[in-house]
Amino acid sequence: MDTAADITAMRRAVTLAARGLGSTSPNPVVGCVITDVSGAVVGEGFHQRAGGPHAEVHALRAAGERARGGTAYVTLEPCDHTGRTGPCSQALLAAGISRVVYAVGDPDPRATGGGDTLRAAGVRAERGLLADEAEAGNAAWLTSVRLGRPYVLWKYAATLDGRIAAADATSRWITSPEARADVHRLRAEADAVLVGSGTARADDPQLGVRGIEGATQPLRVVLDTDATAVRPGARVLDGAAPTLIAVADDAPAGHLPATAVLRLPRAAAGRGLDLDALLDALHVRGVRSVLLEGGPTLAGAFVAAGKVDKVVGYLAPVLLGAGPAALADAGITTISQALRLDVTESAAIGPDLRVTAVPAPARKGN
Repeated sequence: MDTAADITAMRRAVTLAARGLGSTSPNPVVGCVITDVSGAVVGEGFHQRAGGPHAEVHALRAAGERARGGTAYVTLEPCDHTGRTGPCSQALLAAGISRVVYAVGDPDPRATGGGDTLRAAGVRAERGLLADEAEAGNAAWLTSVRLGRPYVLWKYAATLDGRIAAADATSRWITSPEARADVHRLRAEADAVLVGSGTARADDPQLGVRGIEGATQPLRVVLDTDATAVRPGARVLDGAAPTLIAVADDAPAGHLPATAVLRLPRAAAGRGLDLDALLDALHVRGVRSVLLEGGPTLAGAFVAAGKVDKVVGYLAPVLLGAGPAALADAGITTISQALRLDVTESAAIGPDLRVTAVPAPARKGN
């Protein structure tokens, strides 16, 4: 039976893992805590960057000889293969760890099996402690492995009556400086930031991370089907971060840098590009998480395609009464088709409210 000390150590490992968000792709975020034979914490670590030491190695180095006979708490099953680094299962064995508690099994067929290797060597290997918390913290990577596509987080900012702009299209600023700063945190945690042609044309966004020291700049992606929204001199082409302009196979894009152009098939039905092809292309490039910042049309297309894994809405205590809504047509024509969400968090951000929700499991009668 898991003790209070076990739970405390694993929760600390989950917190440590979050420090790697935005810098480990295409690898997962992982945290590790080592306790000695008396239960005292003697080492901590987290995976900091792809190609670098894994969380277990950082924690074992910190613990040194005090790890012998101790317990390792890890948010993800220790890997059992040699890639750019050696297998963590073997590192734990070499350090003399006697017990390993991991929250989530590794779904990657190339790396799974660490738990079995440890058990075969006589180590007590236990799975499942705080699995839900560890899953939530590693949702992007786990989704990418299980579904073979990037995890998509749709972010929007709106008034309390659901407007993202006034009737005259003005929108600066609906939300507070605090909420806008929080969006840069979301960008820093994502591998790619995605907008559509409407946003590119109306706002000429730069899409980089600002105000977060040491942040890795995400890939900037603009869906510009007909190659008409992004023009030479656009801020997204400023060279401050890598950029892709996704255009249709038949769109004239000679005015764009050739290295930035990503050609994709048009959607089989309706306007726009094939979203499956887009996500496949990003996944091949190592993108495991996408922050969708596009306007209502692009958001509607992603919702209609069932490609939104999380929603973060910033709601300002403002009323407009007219103007575009946060979500356009998503293929929902009757209440029984509504996409039901489970709210996982609500938090005050300055004067605004940040609501985080995920698609709810299908319910009988819906």
